[in-house]
Amino acid sequence: MATVHEWTGLEALALRKALRLSVRRYSEHLGIAVNTISNWEKYRDKRRPNTESQAILDTALARADAATHVRFETELAKLTAGEGTGPAGGTSRVTIPRPRAWEYESWTDDLERAVVALSHQNFAFADDLLRRWSSTYRPSDLDERGTYLLARSIALQGDLKRDQGAVVGPLSAQRSYTQARSLYTELAIPRRVAQLDLSLAVVTEMSGALEAAARQYEDLAIDERLSPRDRARARLWVGTALSKDGNNDYAVRVMEEAIREFEGLAEQDDWSVAQQKLALAHRGSGNLDAALRLIDVARSTGITDAPMQRVRLDTAYGHILLSDRATLDDGLRVLDDAAKRAAQYGLTHQLRSITDIRRTADGPASPSPR
Repeated sequence: MATVHEWTGLEALALRKALRLSVRRYSEHLGIAVNTISNWEKYRDKRRPNTESQAILDTALARADAATHVRFETELAKLTAGEGTGPAGGTSRVTIPRPRAWEYESWTDDLERAVVALSHQNFAFADDLLRRWSSTYRPSDLDERGTYLLARSIALQGDLKRDQGAVVGPLSAQRSYTQARSLYTELAIPRRVAQLDLSLAVVTEMSGALEAAARQYEDLAIDERLSPRDRARARLWVGTALSKDGNNDYAVRVMEEAIREFEGLAEQDDWSVAQQKLALAHRGSGNLDAALRLIDVARSTGITDAPMQRVRLDTAYGHILLSDRATLDDGLRVLDDAAKRAAQYGLTHQLRSITDIRRTADGPASPSPR
């Protein structure tokens, strides 16, 4: 349902059109003089009703039915885009440099919905929500609040592309993260900039540049711009990159330090993910007993209702089972199930990881899933 933080003549005109009333009938409906309403509509966004009229307009909008609210949003969008009619009935172009307050609220709501959709790998729905806004406005059209929402939208598009396996290239996670980072830099929000640095390090790792990714993670693990949780994640991912590069003993030590940090922060979900990563590092060093024990801990404590994490857990479990000839068949079965789920949800990167694991199962440098 639409709300208006501060009414101008533009919103008042949109409400009249949505109610399908003449100026005179609108005057009677609100209990406000015809001349006052005419002045609002003449000067539009340059005229702000007084405090009493603001409250009257709030009440009129709140009492309107759902269909009227939809028409109000539609009319306001048209007027904002310059498609309304002037006071004399002719067409006039109204230039509004930024979205209205109700659009910012809708944008914020859609971002929250997109986060939920991404957590369940509902990529098509998340993409629709994000494109609705990021394709509508240019940064030059937005104030600080709008620029922040645009940066957040583009960063989430980066997450979407990363999860789908589009890591580098013109339409990739790397490009989206770089664009979002530039906007956050312009806004002078160092924490968000550092979080994008962390996302770009993940992209570096996923593209196969493991040594470079480990260096980036090491720097971010002590970066005060990041929260303690994000610094602990960076430390964990140092271990992930080291493990993928075959340096498993060092990876174990780094991951164990990250696990202690997650325990101190009471971050159960991150702690469970770290057990999974640590299990794979022990598998790489040949300590299968420890690997099986840790993957059991991860599977019993981790989030399994999200398809992405379920695929990651099953891939790690299958990878460990494949390392022992006695459990080879079980490992292949678990990986087959993980591959089917990855294909079902469009998890391209995970699907490639599963294929590589099956192909190089007996090699010392089998890749581990992110």
